[in-house]
Amino acid sequence: MEEELIFLNALNRISFLGPVRIAALLKRFGSSQEAWRAPRGVLGEIPLLKGYADRLAEERRRIDPPAEWQRLQELKIACISPGSSGYPSLLKQISQPPPLLYCRGAWLESDNRAVAIVGSRRCTFYGREVARRLAGELADAGITIVSGMALGIDTAAHEGALERSGRSVAVLGCGVERCYPPGNRRLRDRLIREGAVISEFPLDTKPLPQHFPRRNRIISGASLGTVVVEAPEKSGALITAYYALEQNREVLAVPGNIGSPYSRGCHRLLKEGARLVESVDDILEELRLAPAAGTAATETAAAQQPELAELDDLERALLELVPYQPRHIDEIVRSSGEEAARAGAGLLSLELKGLIRQLPGKYFTRT
Repeated sequence: MEEELIFLNALNRISFLGPVRIAALLKRFGSSQEAWRAPRGVLGEIPLLKGYADRLAEERRRIDPPAEWQRLQELKIACISPGSSGYPSLLKQISQPPPLLYCRGAWLESDNRAVAIVGSRRCTFYGREVARRLAGELADAGITIVSGMALGIDTAAHEGALERSGRSVAVLGCGVERCYPPGNRRLRDRLIREGAVISEFPLDTKPLPQHFPRRNRIISGASLGTVVVEAPEKSGALITAYYALEQNREVLAVPGNIGSPYSRGCHRLLKEGARLVESVDDILEELRLAPAAGTAATETAAAQQPELAELDDLERALLELVPYQPRHIDEIVRSSGEEAARAGAGLLSLELKGLIRQLPGKYFTRT
């Protein structure tokens, strides 16, 4: 198997091959090693390689398969093919599955219960909080969160799962030895430790714009369904959603402010028949998923109800004044009619009970 992966990696380094041509080579020659060593004249007989045989032979001369394999071993990057154990089972079902995945971390059997959460890089506070909350609650139910590690919604989704000790997998549009965006290095390192970072692109591949649609088909293809949280009308998140539809997977969307440009993509999906998401229950119901045995989902839900019942009158009144969008403490105190010290103590109590969260600048939001 290792020999097959060595030459599959070498084929994957040929700049113009891609999944379709590599599949044609494997079908014609039976193995990656035989395909790699095929004479130029025979390569030219393959319909998809007509006009490319000379170029393939030229690029092949510049690649040393064992040396490239050694680089992967030194960087502790695993290679997974559809014939390997550990290849995402759902990904095998799509048209043109990646012939090779590069993985840092590990794709586990449990990760086949995965949901993609995607959205805009430029997003609102509301969008980030929704993505984080949905990812965390899905993680509590034993669901793996798949996203693209972009800024904005993707980052919030990964963080939401990891904060609840859940699994999350990032799919990159570049080689896995790179970190894109560079500002997400800490998140990338945590994903490697507690989940996985995967890509179909070989080492040294830069994050070029044309790579991201290919990346998006893997995000949707490795997931049972795709949840779009915020997306403008022209968005990579919509590309992921339409790939999901082509792959016969479910598409779900979170409604937003009708005046926000970041909600237009989601509202378009809803008009086209996507499932409207107001809570994690909508996702679990649409995908026919139940919390995995031994997860925190049931315990968390049960623990929250008595907390609400046990609030005193002040805490109850203050909680009603804290929305799901940031509100400054001065506005809350003014609306409560209480003295600042008494209201502040009540807010602190609510924060300790996990019902509200304090943000920088003395803003508060419901959790």
